Amino acid sequence: MKTGLLLIGCIYILSLLPACVSNVEEELYPPETCDTSQVTYSLTIAPIIEQNCFACHGGEATISGIPLEGYDNLKTMVDAGRLVGAVRHLSGFSAMPKDAPQLPECKLLQIEKWVNDGAPNN
Repeated sequence: MKTGLLLIGCIYILSLLPACVSNVEEELYPPETCDTSQVTYSLTIAPIIEQNCFACHGGEATISGIPLEGYDNLKTMVDAGRLVGAVRHLSGFSAMPKDAPQLPECKLLQIEKWVNDGAPNN
């Protein structure tokens, strides 16, 4: 009899343990923050362009015919008003990266910040 009560008591206590676990989505998966306070060409923008654009827009013989390698080439697209429209997949622009999903929102915000700051070569 004591063993049965002890067993029931242990089961009851163990059944309460999962109730102590937090299953609040915001605590389990906090929202990612996007730092746009220190966006620079060399540390922020160049790596984004290299990782996402150079397959078609890098090197001497670009597949696209539109080189983006190096600050001067990218600045040409910024000055023409084509960079943000393309990466944002806006109407009237060729969506870039071509045949691929839009870049993550944070990368888009960083590009926009850099462009809005005058696209400095920093």
